[in-house]
Amino acid sequence: MAGKGFGPLGKMKELADAFKKAQEVQAGAQQLQNELEQMEIEGTSEDGLVKVVMSGNQEPRRVEISPDAMSQGAEALSVSVTAAMTSAYEQSTELMRGRMEELTSGLNLPGM
Repeated sequence: MAGKGFGPLGKMKELADAFKKAQEVQAGAQQLQNELEQMEIEGTSEDGLVKVVMSGNQEPRRVEISPDAMSQGAEALSVSVTAAMTSAYEQSTELMRGRMEELTSGLNLPGM
């Protein structure tokens, strides 16, 4: 009986297919890493007075603070900067998660 998954040859084919898919995912992950490094994700405070820009890899790029934000005082400015950082971080995390799910969809490893 030579059906899919029966006997040693069927298992070897399954393993070879899984290995090939894993190599494709690895190459895709490297490409995604390069894309994320080039990306800019903006997070803003609720009032729009502070903007934080980071890469898709969550590396800080710059912070833009409006003069109106400066006039609100140190404590309010701190809250605005933190909110903008959180916004950028959440966006980048969601983007990475979504892209990795796309990349690994269909990856069925035997025994997993």
